[in-house]
Amino acid sequence: MSQSLEGDTAIVTGSSTGLGRAIAEKFADEGANVVTNSRSQDRAEDTAEAIREAGGNAVAAEADVSEKADVEALAQAAVDEFGSLDVMVNNAGTTVEKHVFDQTPEDWQRVLDVNLTGTFYGSQVAGEQMAEQGTGGQIINVSSMFGSVGVQGRAPYNATKGGIENLTRCLAVELAEYDVHVNALAPGYVKTDLAEAPWGEEITEDREWPYYGYTEEHIENRTPLGRFGTLAEVGNCAAFLAAGDHYMTGEVMHNDGGWLAFGWGSKA
Repeated sequence: MSQSLEGDTAIVTGSSTGLGRAIAEKFADEGANVVTNSRSQDRAEDTAEAIREAGGNAVAAEADVSEKADVEALAQAAVDEFGSLDVMVNNAGTTVEKHVFDQTPEDWQRVLDVNLTGTFYGSQVAGEQMAEQGTGGQIINVSSMFGSVGVQGRAPYNATKGGIENLTRCLAVELAEYDVHVNALAPGYVKTDLAEAPWGEEITEDREWPYYGYTEEHIENRTPLGRFGTLAEVGNCAAFLAAGDHYMTGEVMHNDGGWLAFGWGSKA
């Protein structure tokens, strides 16, 4: 079912590639005015240009979501260009894949700053703008199924995603009086640049960490639907949340092919 976003203005952070770009393009297809974002203006502009070439409305804005002043400027760009801010997707994220003993203070802090602090700033700034407008809004925080389960080598990433999910619940309660809905979207395995690096590696007896579980066969065996998710499916879920035709706030939508229902097992 198509979710119309006609006339709404949406910011999608980290939308130069992967999930963020798919969400931005889906929103534009549904009639939204989209502000694309990256730490690189050129990369953000690539997505905006692709949207415009497809007949949509988009502008690009450079911003580092770990800096509140940048996020404030990002929200202002949406208001200046399109007159409002109706949907905020806090998607920008990063990870460091190392054994916990090898994670440095800099590794931990960078993942925390981008993933969790960036989501907080995005929600805080967008929520304030939406409250000021008086017309409500939708905030979507992109989490991961790894916000609910443990997996080796991703301690900072998993911690921030779990934090995003509880932050979402807190903000949903606090912003409800302004008719601002706050929900999280938690995808499973989708082929993106951020997640793709370990795939296809062969398992050997002397293999160093990560030592198992990252070939495509392993992932498909652990997913009841038996396949990776697609970028289009993530975009569809985000569009459902953004359209606001629901009685949902403070929820985590898992689009993971049944991974969490199945647990860390294997069908093979």
